[in-house]
Amino acid sequence: MSLHEIAGAVCRSLAVRNDGPSRYAVFGPVMQANRGGDPHLGKFYRTALGNPPLRALLRRTGLPALQDPDRLAGLRAALTQARDAVAPDWAAIGAPVAALMDGIAVRHPAPPAAAAPARPPAIAEIDRAIRRTAAHLLGSFATNGFIPTYAAFNLIGDADIGGREMLMALTGLNARGYKNSTLLFSLARIFIAHSPARALINPPWRGIAEPMWEPVQIRHRSAYYDAFFTEALLSFVETGLASPDEAGAARRAIAEMVDFCLKTSAEEVPSHDGSNVRVITALAPGRHPRFSRFFAQIKQDLGFGVYVPDCDTTACAFSAATQAGCDDPILAQPLVDFYRGYQVRSGANEPVVTVPLNDNIDYEGGVVTWIDNLRGERPYGNDLDPTLNLDILEVSFRNLARWQIIETPQRLETVHRIIAFQERLVESGAFRNPRSHIYYLPELYSAYFGRCYAAFIALPLAAQRVIDPGNVFALIRARVLGYVQGELITHEMNPFDAALALMALAHLGAEVASFTPALHCIVQGLGEGGRKGPYKAYEWNKMKTPTRILVGGPEVTSAFVLMALALARKRMAHS
Repeated sequence: MSLHEIAGAVCRSLAVRNDGPSRYAVFGPVMQANRGGDPHLGKFYRTALGNPPLRALLRRTGLPALQDPDRLAGLRAALTQARDAVAPDWAAIGAPVAALMDGIAVRHPAPPAAAAPARPPAIAEIDRAIRRTAAHLLGSFATNGFIPTYAAFNLIGDADIGGREMLMALTGLNARGYKNSTLLFSLARIFIAHSPARALINPPWRGIAEPMWEPVQIRHRSAYYDAFFTEALLSFVETGLASPDEAGAARRAIAEMVDFCLKTSAEEVPSHDGSNVRVITALAPGRHPRFSRFFAQIKQDLGFGVYVPDCDTTACAFSAATQAGCDDPILAQPLVDFYRGYQVRSGANEPVVTVPLNDNIDYEGGVVTWIDNLRGERPYGNDLDPTLNLDILEVSFRNLARWQIIETPQRLETVHRIIAFQERLVESGAFRNPRSHIYYLPELYSAYFGRCYAAFIALPLAAQRVIDPGNVFALIRARVLGYVQGELITHEMNPFDAALALMALAHLGAEVASFTPALHCIVQGLGEGGRKGPYKAYEWNKMKTPTRILVGGPEVTSAFVLMALALARKRMAHS
């Protein structure tokens, strides 16, 4: 948004006519009268929703529906029960909130069609972007001692979360703090959607992946991010464009990040066969996530204090370490045995998916996200994401011999069932629907399938036939290429969209001529990040609950652009 547009949105928000009880008229009597019950609800309200800038923007926004005294009383009664009850009835509490969510009208981006460029950029321009993004990552590591990533809240929420899905979250999440945040953020969404401040809080953008607007960004570190930064720096070294000093710095950073993944972020968890297994946690303990003191306190105040390991971070960390040539003993664990315990079997353990926000897809054969820690905690409940399951396949292919997957019938069956899950998803066309994905976008699913496919076709032909006797990977390849070539690159993109499209095209063996739109977008966008880096921060992944929490950063964009251009450059050199 321009400064003029921002000023206009602020003025309209401050001057809007109040046509019903405001958010503060609804919340205030309940939160200010808190003399017992759950203290976190009031603390969350004051920290996240009662801050002065948001209060100023929304103080005059009212809901006409709450002019009905019975509806207003019912909503306040629900908030009071959430505050005071020892064991609240969350479905009943959420019902009056869900009834108000029909008018939010949040939609997924629909970029307009774009004309295809006539010719690709020169190799010198591609090399310049590779060097700039690599220098950004190495410089950030040298300055910070790690490569940071950022989290940001979009208070308008996710387009796929309506009243029905909000109730799923309220009843399926385990930690009361997450239930509190889901309830209050959902109410906040309703008021924001009816306010002129909506244009300020959720401005339009170019492409599909959402830009991360300043200043609501929380810097942190996770093994999941370090795994992908490792892959990016490995791709830089492989291009041959790194100077001796840069190559040395990249290798030192890779070694340190792999160590952070496999040692600092490792924890022991119970497996379903009674043994204990070492996996990788989403956020390492203590000082390691590198939150500032300010945000560390806010995180505690908001109730986001318990983090548990997850299947995706574990798979990606093991994969990056394998690619880096690490021989840490942790990699000898056949993860596929552990994942089998978290694999959905229709009619047997389907209730393991307690937050089925993407219940438009068939979960059979898929592996869920969150891992119980030794204390048995599962604050997020559990969900199932298709892209995560691609990462499980990818790490299994990279460790096929080490884990003796083909030689062990149970392990091979686990892999076959994940592949069948992916086949149903893609054959139905559901992979193109954002609703099918919990943490990612369809374009990222496409890029990650390319990454998985590359690991698959690197296997000996005999192994490929055993793993995929039905030629499912060929089917998925064709459908994903159809989406990327027919939809993604034929519409307006931002550089992050373009990097994901290029990764998919290059990994899946598309014609080099099809790279041109993505290459142009990336090269022309170089420098858009200003002082922050070569490119802006965009949405890499998200949590749909309790609201739309985006994760990404300028360094993340640089990493994906670097990986995409390195792949494309290699293909172009051999075409």
